[in-house]
Amino acid sequence: MTTLEKIHDVPVLLCAAAGKPIGSEADALDLIGDAMYRGACWVAVPAERFDESFFRLRTRVAGDIVQKFVNYRLGLAIVGDISAHTEAAPALRDFVRECNRGRQTWFVADGEELRERLKG
Repeated sequence: MTTLEKIHDVPVLLCAAAGKPIGSEADALDLIGDAMYRGACWVAVPAERFDESFFRLRTRVAGDIVQKFVNYRLGLAIVGDISAHTEAAPALRDFVRECNRGRQTWFVADGEELRERLKG
């Protein structure tokens, strides 16, 4: 189940933790289509919804999914604790840090951090 919520006047499609795992470009396109239909500018997805391959950069799943969101000019927020993944993979840690410096893809600990980032 997804819901659309305005956070600081930014329409955000909030995805539920339960649901089909996201592990491919096709899965990303499903979310993008739903977001665009509802008028969202951002999509917030709980980290546990992503297939494990998303967190292994050598699979290119994360890059492919992020690129789809960039192409459609939608923000993507991965919400939740991914520290077990970043501690095990320095490349992922660097990827997260670079994403968080930008304005398109963020890895945030929780909804409150997302709200703070969308403030301004």
